[in-house]
Amino acid sequence: MTIRLRAHHLLCMLTFVGEGYTPAFTANYRRIAERLTAGEEIKLVSGPDDICAPLLDEKEPHCFKDSVIERDAAALADVIALLGEELKPGSVVVPDASLLAKLRRNFASGDIRHACLGCEWTGLCSRIATDNFKGVLVG
Repeated sequence: MTIRLRAHHLLCMLTFVGEGYTPAFTANYRRIAERLTAGEEIKLVSGPDDICAPLLDEKEPHCFKDSVIERDAAALADVIALLGEELKPGSVVVPDASLLAKLRRNFASGDIRHACLGCEWTGLCSRIATDNFKGVLVG
C-alpha cells in the first residue's frame, strides 16, 4: 500500500513522538509511523491526507484552512529545493534511512522549516530536533 501525505506532513513525520490533537488522531498517526518506518511509499497529495483522516469529522476541520494549504506550499518548496527533484501531488517518495537523515539534518538546521512558521507544534518540534530526534516514531 501507499501512504497519502500532504507536503507539510513530510516535515511533521520527522519529529512525531506520539503527541497530537486527539487520542484518535494520535493512534492513527502511530499506525502510519509504523508503516513509514517499514518503508512504505508516500504518495504526495493536495489537501487532507491519511494523517488528517481522524480530524475530518470535526465541525470545521483545520485541514482545509488556507493557512494549512500555505504550509503545504512552503514545505513542498523547501523539500524540492533540498532534494533537487520535481515533486508535486501524485509524486511518490520512499522514506528510507538516507532520505530521513537528509530531511532531519536540514530540518534541525532550519533550512526546511519555512512551513513551520506559526505552527502550534513548533516548540515541541524544535526541542525534538535539538535533542537529535530522540524518541521519534518514524525511522
